[in-house]
Amino acid sequence: MRQVFTRILGIKVSYTTKVEDFIKHSGAKITYTKQPLQNEFFVRSNDLLFEQGINDIQINVSDWEGVPCFFSTGENSALPFDIFSASFYLLSRYEEYLPHVKDMHGRFSPKDSLAYQNNFLTLPVVDIWANKLLDRLLERFPDMEVKKPTYKYTSIIDVTTSHCYAHRGFTRSLAGFLLDLANFRLKRLYERVVVWFNPKKDPYDNFDFLIQKRKEYDLNCKFFFQFASYSTYDKNVSPNNNNFRFLIKSIADYCKVSLAASYSSFNDVELLRKEKKDLSNVINRQVDYVRMRYNRVDVPQTYRNLVDAEFTDDFTMGYTHEIGFRAGTSFPFYLYDINMELQQPIRVHSFAFQDYALQDEASLHSILEKVKALYQEVKKVNGALITVFSNEILGDEHHIDWKETYEEIIKNYHV
Repeated sequence: MRQVFTRILGIKVSYTTKVEDFIKHSGAKITYTKQPLQNEFFVRSNDLLFEQGINDIQINVSDWEGVPCFFSTGENSALPFDIFSASFYLLSRYEEYLPHVKDMHGRFSPKDSLAYQNNFLTLPVVDIWANKLLDRLLERFPDMEVKKPTYKYTSIIDVTTSHCYAHRGFTRSLAGFLLDLANFRLKRLYERVVVWFNPKKDPYDNFDFLIQKRKEYDLNCKFFFQFASYSTYDKNVSPNNNNFRFLIKSIADYCKVSLAASYSSFNDVELLRKEKKDLSNVINRQVDYVRMRYNRVDVPQTYRNLVDAEFTDDFTMGYTHEIGFRAGTSFPFYLYDINMELQQPIRVHSFAFQDYALQDEASLHSILEKVKALYQEVKKVNGALITVFSNEILGDEHHIDWKETYEEIIKNYHV
């Protein structure tokens, strides 16, 4: 209720289970139960919010004025479906508690999601439902006070490999050189030697460009740096490297710097705490925001770990190779832990896409068309559009110029 009314619609609400208090109230009022009391705004409840634990639920997706919906209600309900149960199902990630096959990194596949299977992954349906509910309420209660939020854009830069060749130490640089030589990767050999003599020529070093664009467009831009020891999936520059530490400090002068948690810390709260503290010591500021490596989220355990490590906000909710809204919303929300039956004190921010999901697009035009469709949906509901780009993709040679792509997206969709 707080998510739908307060955070998405900007309406103050209070709750009562006392019939006499409800009847006495003269302003806008809703009953959420099986039967209406009088002639109030009545939403017939599904059983979902009154159950304990997880049950295997049969869901039939239907259409409400062009918008997909589910948990349909009877004729006397003011809405044709239980908006609160449907919103809870998506926001809690209920389907991720159900048995499913994880990928090699332990991730939930978008193809197993209700939204993907019913073609509404690119719609922030929870936000759309809330705004349609508001329209109905204003028809019934035209004097109702509403303070709608305004559209926000956030550019996230994911820095899990800050440099391709520079600042990697003698042993790692020599090993890389010999590997490239053995595989006849001549272009990489040439780039590697050039960067040894001029580190600023490193293809992943796009930081001056990114800071320039942040100033030029007055962007809300957040950098997430990996600050961890070397491992199979964590191959960033050493956190002890002074050039790397100086880079992070200089970025922190212009943008909020947060933690891109290492692959190794996924199930290790102590390591999460250490990475958080080490990064905080470099920038001399509290680190409250986090993103998990490869967007790995195991609901609800990942969020319990993040709460234990004292993070306040997570920016991992989304799919690496699919665009859209994993939790059905563009607004930040607090994750409800169904197993523990409590709301975890961590705010979850869903990103609309990561650059990896657009790598196979044929042209800049086709990328911008897809992003425009997401932007229009978020703008309609005054939501929050979050995009994730990595300095690696921005620096890679590809059939598409990713720096140009990034600039076109922020130019067109940051307001």
